[in-house]
Amino acid sequence: MQLQADALWLATQPVDIRAGIDRLSLHVQQALGRAPCDGTAYVFSNRRRTRLKVVCWDGNGVWMCVRRLHRGQFVWPQPGDASWQLTAEQWQWLVAGADWQRLSAPPPAAWQL
Repeated sequence: MQLQADALWLATQPVDIRAGIDRLSLHVQQALGRAPCDGTAYVFSNRRRTRLKVVCWDGNGVWMCVRRLHRGQFVWPQPGDASWQLTAEQWQWLVAGADWQRLSAPPPAAWQL
């Protein structure tokens, strides 16, 4: 999926993946404190991290997309923050089911040869 959004944000808390556009937009507004129609794509996951749902308002309407893995789970940040911003490269790794957080992981401080 090629998103044409200003930014990509993950909602770190799981949601009921049966939720529709209105309920997910309300979640963006209330839980994340952001405007759902700001040109950002908001990404949600179910509790098992096997499904994603993306909601993006584009000025004319709303896009809602679903992605399901047949095996494995999506790699997700720990629920410390309410949301997490992704780069386009991280997004491509996330939807492929790969560990996108390893792309920018710093080396261990105590690592030596």
